[in-house]
Amino acid sequence: MKHRNSHLLVGYWSRLRAGRDVPDQADIDPRSVKRLLPYTFILDFDDGGRPVYRLAGTALCERFGFELKGSGFLAHWEPQSGLTLASLLRQALKTCQPVCLTSVAATAENRMVELETVLAPIGFDGGAPSRFFGLVQMLSDPTPLLGRVIAYERLIGSTFISEGESLPAYDQTLPPPPPPGLMLKAYPKAPWLRLVVEEEDGDGLSAFSGGDLLRMMAEAFAETVWRGDLLRRS
Repeated sequence: MKHRNSHLLVGYWSRLRAGRDVPDQADIDPRSVKRLLPYTFILDFDDGGRPVYRLAGTALCERFGFELKGSGFLAHWEPQSGLTLASLLRQALKTCQPVCLTSVAATAENRMVELETVLAPIGFDGGAPSRFFGLVQMLSDPTPLLGRVIAYERLIGSTFISEGESLPAYDQTLPPPPPPGLMLKAYPKAPWLRLVVEEEDGDGLSAFSGGDLLRMMAEAFAETVWRGDLLRRS
């Protein structure tokens, strides 16, 4: 993983497990990752092996130019990448390991950016792992996407994330993701980073049912959009 927010998401997932193979969707508290919500999503890997977006952040939907909820995760990937991804997701659910994807996303004009996607397996309603809590982050200069949307993605690398490797100390605070359309800093490769697990501060995380989680995340997304509109008007 190259992006710090990817480490933070996997660290949060690892802490939620509490000794289990994977956490349940109801364990996720949107308030704990509120600043990352515009770039997060929940993916349902159904019995037919077709991953579908159950929920997606506003910034993520803007990058693709439409509401992702209910659409297929593999629809915007090139065919060969889609076949590889289907196999990777099945393996991630079977081994209960997060998977990190590196991809090149291109517009219809063939303007390209590099993305990093992390998918952490979760259970639903106490059942076996069948869903993913994911995050997409930009690794390169986003200028090619200004005023444009992603037409397709091509997978260029994948890694299964495992625990057990010590990490150097660094600031683990959650930085607010930059608004869509602004210049972002390109993140250098950091192959020595594997996993970040944050220490829990204050009260423990509240538990929510699957429906409550989707409702709370949707409300948080709406609040993010409302604040952005308010700032633009002021």
